[in-house]
Amino acid sequence: MIAYFTASIVGKKHHLHKYLNIIKTLESKGVKVISDQIINTTEDKIRFSKKSDRLKFHKQLQDWVHQSDFMIVEASFPSISVGYEISMALHSGKPVLVLYSEGDPPSLLQDMHEDKMACEKYDAKSLAEIIDDFLLYVKGAADLRFTFFISPKISTYLTNISRKRKIPKSVYLRYLIEQDIKKLN
Repeated sequence: MIAYFTASIVGKKHHLHKYLNIIKTLESKGVKVISDQIINTTEDKIRFSKKSDRLKFHKQLQDWVHQSDFMIVEASFPSISVGYEISMALHSGKPVLVLYSEGDPPSLLQDMHEDKMACEKYDAKSLAEIIDDFLLYVKGAADLRFTFFISPKISTYLTNISRKRKIPKSVYLRYLIEQDIKKLN
């Protein structure tokens, strides 16, 4: 499988270790990761490149998105160009996993309802499990384990209720389903 990884180049100053951890986690699961456009690029390199080079680079980005099986986004630092890349991937029918490590989900994605996009808050402990679930979804094996993707708004709510009640999100969801079953019986 091939993943296209993207994130804010400006945000790399603050989040490079997170970018590298995501890439390393994907690679440990046998995924080839396209990431040079983020990891090996600088703001100055982009800012001072010629228009023809920028257009060539844009064409290469499109090719990488089309070659990939899915897109992984680290969105803790806002970036309009990353939003454009997400849109391009979704338009191409690619599943997209948007990861963020701080605060609320990215504001522009909060109200987006896309079947092929998942937005998840993560930390070093939860990253591997989130990626595992997403890879199952991408591989079409999500029915082996009941996995589904939710809107960023629902994700934020579940995260908050999970912290407040000090229980995993899955435990809270099971509780809601069990309560609903009791009402029906």
